[in-house]
Amino acid sequence: MNVALVNTNRMQPPVAPIGLDYVAEALAAAGHSVTLLDLFWEDKPEPAIRRFFRKADVGLVGMTLRNTDDCTFSSRESFLQGFVGMVGAVRESTGAPVVVGGVGFSVMPECILDRAGTDFGVWGDGEFVLPALARRLEQQQPCHDLPNLIWRRDGKWLRNPPYRGSLSELPPMSRTWVDNRRYVRYGGQAGFETKRGCSGRCIYCADPVAKGGSVRVRPPGVVADELERLTGQGIDALHVCDGEFNMPEAHALAVCREISRRGLGDRMRWHTYCAPAPFSQELARAMRGAGCTEIKFGADNGSDGMLKRLGREFTAEDIVRAVHRAKEAGIAVTLDLLLGAPGETVASIEQTVELVRRVDPDRVGVSLGVRIYPHTGMAAGVASGEYAPGLVGGDDPFDPLFFLEPKIVRFLFDWIQAVHGQDDRFCFFEPSGPAEDCDCSSNPQLMDVIARGYHGAFWDILRLYEKE
Repeated sequence: MNVALVNTNRMQPPVAPIGLDYVAEALAAAGHSVTLLDLFWEDKPEPAIRRFFRKADVGLVGMTLRNTDDCTFSSRESFLQGFVGMVGAVRESTGAPVVVGGVGFSVMPECILDRAGTDFGVWGDGEFVLPALARRLEQQQPCHDLPNLIWRRDGKWLRNPPYRGSLSELPPMSRTWVDNRRYVRYGGQAGFETKRGCSGRCIYCADPVAKGGSVRVRPPGVVADELERLTGQGIDALHVCDGEFNMPEAHALAVCREISRRGLGDRMRWHTYCAPAPFSQELARAMRGAGCTEIKFGADNGSDGMLKRLGREFTAEDIVRAVHRAKEAGIAVTLDLLLGAPGETVASIEQTVELVRRVDPDRVGVSLGVRIYPHTGMAAGVASGEYAPGLVGGDDPFDPLFFLEPKIVRFLFDWIQAVHGQDDRFCFFEPSGPAEDCDCSSNPQLMDVIARGYHGAFWDILRLYEKE
């Protein structure tokens, strides 16, 4: 069958759609013909969709939704209305069935399907079900028993159980379906995975909802094969798309050793997210030897009490040790903080600030307020009424819902005003501040730096630029 895959992510700066790259490979390996429409590069998506389908004769259209919103408390910008418009343009342009997937979609699939009006949804892995769906439709066979499929019966969406197969079942990834070189050329980076899923119990995180609550690893040799293909295309800036690269640590070590064994660490630099524990000195040195130049630790807070409330399985001292080990190995460090979660106090914020001063990271990313996604611990607190006083947003999924601890709102924003201009390592989205304070999405300063030829992880681009 001829299958069209559509990338709907238009957030700046550019992020290559790794999911479509992998799904296209799986479809092609199963004997299907694949064409990809990447709407990131189009000025106006709807006319581009119409032009594409005037020339394309396809039997199935797959559309990916990477993010439901910008995950930022002060702006709360939803991307769902724009996505629905793109789906509508596809439906007007072709009679082929439309299936929606992607990480953002998998967080809240049924409500998105209600608005988008597509034929099917796929939650979780798409590589296993999309080829089977295309084959069933091509042969006009029933498809409603396929795993991961969401389909409508009697006006209701039914969600089939997921297939959480071994990632070793995936075909070798050529990484040629998406124009990764173009993304890197325009300041972005190519991604790669070493695992999927997360067994953590963070009360705010939607990764287990979208990718599964258990970790499934890719064979280290397969990961290295993929990196050889990417570096062979001249791509030297990469980002690990795992939730946390060092979970489990033994697998991360095995991946690093295989990368080093093949000499790939000298041909590329890569960046990743890590948990502060477990994070041994052995792993830090292995990562640096394999080409890792920066780690973003999901520290969240400097208070052990707050870390426990957030469901994190490490302590403030673990953060201190992890940063020290990374810096000793020659790896730059960014700390990601989450301030204003339930139970936050002036004392816990002061403890967090003291921790930052103590470990002296290269950059600090600050998120204010907690985005509440369905089926998370935070969502359970909303349902019980526990978080009612601190809620900002509506019940409509097109109006992103956040929590900000009301007891510390005044102090928090006074602190932001005090920090602004005093410590340029802090990067946060401050509602009344200048645009360059915002995080990576549509950051004017970042876009200017990219135009000067910098590329790679966005927080690292700013760090390197400021050092010159």
